[in-house]
Amino acid sequence: MEGWAPNVIVAGVDGSDAAIDAVRAAVDLARSQSAKLYIVTVVRPPEGWWGIVGSPPTAEALGDSLSDAQRNVLDRALRAVDLTGIDYETQEEIGEPSSRLIDVCNRVDADILVVGRRGAGLLRRMMVGSVANHLVHEAPCPVLVVP
Repeated sequence: MEGWAPNVIVAGVDGSDAAIDAVRAAVDLARSQSAKLYIVTVVRPPEGWWGIVGSPPTAEALGDSLSDAQRNVLDRALRAVDLTGIDYETQEEIGEPSSRLIDVCNRVDADILVVGRRGAGLLRRMMVGSVANHLVHEAPCPVLVVP
């Protein structure tokens, strides 16, 4: 692809070490290309996360919990990189991770999506299958999978 240069980069982060490596790669690419960078985290509300017995949380409690989780993921990613001179935005999405990342790529007309190979922690338990694998096959732009 001679002459190809990304102007819009989306980096998906989930709190894993691989996602931190992915956001580092995305920042380096954004800096080298003077590209706009979107750092996106997606949380899927788990069914039954309140346990086998009891009642579901209120919408407000669930929203606060998901928002806190997203903020922690984004804060960790932002602490891991130097964004000086980078035109960037953060986005927090709720839903199925691969479809939400695809939606973001479509919405911002992404030239490339950068993700880690594996998720981690609570988010990993919430995902079914490999998000990276699904994105490679379904994203509307090239996908860089960082090991």
